[in-house]
Amino acid sequence: MKQKLQIYCKNNNKYKEFPIGSTLLDVYHGFNLNFQFQVVSAKVNNISEGLTFRLYNNRDVEFLDISDSSGMRTYVRSLCFIMYKAVREIFPDGKLYVEHPVSKGYFCNLRLGRDVTNEDIIHIKSKMQEIIDENISFHRKECHTEDAVKIFKEQGMQDKVKLLETSDSIYTYYYTLGDTIDYYYGSLVPSTGYIQLFDIVKYNDGILLRIPNKKDPTKLEEVINQEKMLDVFKEFVHWNYIMRLNTVGDFNIVCKKGYATDLIKVGEALQEKKIAQIADTIFDRGTNGNKVKLILIAGPSSSGKTTFSKRLSVQLMTNGLRPVPLSLDDYFVEREDTPKDEKGNYDYESFHALDLDLFNSHMQSLLRGEEVDLPTFNFVLGKKEFKGNKLKLRESTILILEGIHALNPELVKDIPEENIFKIYASALTTISLDDHNWIPTSDNRLLRRIIRDFNYRGYSAQDTISRWPSVRAGEDKWIFPYQENADVMFNSALIYELAVLRLHAEPILMSVPRNCREYSEAKRLLRFISYFTPVQDNEIPPTSLLREFLGGSSFKY
Repeated sequence: MKQKLQIYCKNNNKYKEFPIGSTLLDVYHGFNLNFQFQVVSAKVNNISEGLTFRLYNNRDVEFLDISDSSGMRTYVRSLCFIMYKAVREIFPDGKLYVEHPVSKGYFCNLRLGRDVTNEDIIHIKSKMQEIIDENISFHRKECHTEDAVKIFKEQGMQDKVKLLETSDSIYTYYYTLGDTIDYYYGSLVPSTGYIQLFDIVKYNDGILLRIPNKKDPTKLEEVINQEKMLDVFKEFVHWNYIMRLNTVGDFNIVCKKGYATDLIKVGEALQEKKIAQIADTIFDRGTNGNKVKLILIAGPSSSGKTTFSKRLSVQLMTNGLRPVPLSLDDYFVEREDTPKDEKGNYDYESFHALDLDLFNSHMQSLLRGEEVDLPTFNFVLGKKEFKGNKLKLRESTILILEGIHALNPELVKDIPEENIFKIYASALTTISLDDHNWIPTSDNRLLRRIIRDFNYRGYSAQDTISRWPSVRAGEDKWIFPYQENADVMFNSALIYELAVLRLHAEPILMSVPRNCREYSEAKRLLRFISYFTPVQDNEIPPTSLLREFLGGSSFKY
């Protein structure tokens, strides 16, 4: 009699026995589960796995559909492999680069030695659909890393060769799709037939890979205009190309040769140069008669807005201006007037948690040259207090306001546009693991926040990870819709920072208990940062934006 194992399914809280060696797909069918959307992956003892993963011991299993963030990553990775296979078959000499998330999709650079045409797009999409209709299986192959390196060398895939050669792992794996091979650092769906919805369109000088909507996967994400963000990405990708640092493998090789300190210096210099350029632009507006009196800085969580505003203040002072920081947090409405969310809790991230009438009244008074009594919000009592903190703008004074709602046009609707300069700051990661594996900008910010929360706010990695979905939901609602309103965008990501964050984040992430839901995300982040050759932080200057999260900053927060 064939031996059995016992599986506990978290989706329905039931136990069931299965033959040893059963796949997750077998288990899924055995429990006869009914999901609204396509199931694409699962968590086994809180570790994400593909549905072809085999079980040999008793396990807890939770199946994930495409509406789950981990499930969506599995779906998108699989879609990217299909796209690569289609491009490879149509254009054998072409090169596909999946570069960065933009416009609620993924910008892909297709190099053909000529411009990409609409006919090319139609041809690729048709081939992708053909591959999907054939329902070809994805196969995961595990082997010694040196054997995988040989295979990718034979295929001319030097980006994978560099990544794997610098990974220090004994074993690795790769995927096959028919006669096409590729590497992805997470699971894929069992076969191409699982991909039910996608699109590709010509976007700028490349291709936009469109994916299902997060909330309603039966529909595609709407294409939104993000030309300014794309320009920021392109600027840094172009710099990386010049420096021959296109992928993490390139970066690791440079670090292993002893040039990490040079990368830190150059990365910091590039940021300082950009901040100086922004300060010069603000000053130059005044010489044209439209003097800027209010600088608005917005950006998502852990984007480094606070340090950026302080460094911008220094550069503004070199132009003879007197920057004065103003906190939007001091303009909260009284606690009892704060709007509530769908769960009945106070929604402090809501735009309407601000006393907009008082804020606009104060801004207009200041711009008229009048003196105002600034409020200080008492978070313990939940009300504004006026402690005689007076402010009157002088000829060279310029206000700097930093906050998540700073770019919402309703915030300053009664203030003349010529007196306002809007800045969007975010960590727009610009280096990829390899040609087909991008680095999500949200991962960069989450790692920063995990380190800062642990060191300075008393939160564990488990706490921070558990809060992250609600933080991201607030960003989607209150920040991202207005980012293109900015006059300029500032990329706070540093090319070397993930290699530095690795040494700080690893011990914190390793403390996440295996028996909690957050362990899956901690495990994924640990694996992700393991691709980077670690770099010590002793060469990072005290004015670095990264010091806001690591400590050791010369700025006061």
